[in-house]
Amino acid sequence: MGKIVINEEYCKGCGLCTLACAEKYIRLGTEFNQSGYYFAEYCGLEGECTGCALCAEMCPDAAIEVWKEEPVTEVRSQKAEVR
Repeated sequence: MGKIVINEEYCKGCGLCTLACAEKYIRLGTEFNQSGYYFAEYCGLEGECTGCALCAEMCPDAAIEVWKEEPVTEVRSQKAEVR
């Protein structure tokens, strides 16, 4: 499971991230950033992103960060038994 963070002020709306996302969880928004570009936005549900980071690799403006969350597994401590 992954999480995408898009810096809307860095994004120039090139759309390369939308092409890179196989799941189509990124789209160009309908609002402008301060530079006058339509910026990319995540449109999937929380936890749907696979965390592959292809969108971030394709972004020429380094506007996308992808965080991959690993599932938490329980670690059991093994205590030596004293006899």
